Amino acid sequence: MTGKFELKKSKSGQFMFNLKASNGRVILTSELYKAKAGAVNGIKSVRKSAVKDANFEIKSSSKKQPYFVLKASNKEIIGKSEMYSSVVGMKKGIASVKKNAPGAAVDDLA
Repeated sequence: MTGKFELKKSKSGQFMFNLKASNGRVILTSELYKAKAGAVNGIKSVRKSAVKDANFEIKSSSKKQPYFVLKASNKEIIGKSEMYSSVVGMKKGIASVKKNAPGAAVDDLA
């Protein structure tokens, strides 16, 4: 089983997507988009951007928990990870996005 994008409508009526690993765990969450077409373009951007290490930016929360963001070629953030308890776990998350995003199918729930 491979990873997949789940495209859905948020409670606010905007659109967003999650990239899930083959085990069903969310590994990347998008920003909110006003239009469904924007979210679909965001998915395309994740597929393209996930193959380049330079597009991943490692960050730390105010509670010192590591996480990462994925940026498009224009440096806009297109997705954010969960908060991890360790840097090792976060690096595994990045590896999972790199592995799953390029070929992930889209499950349109919107």
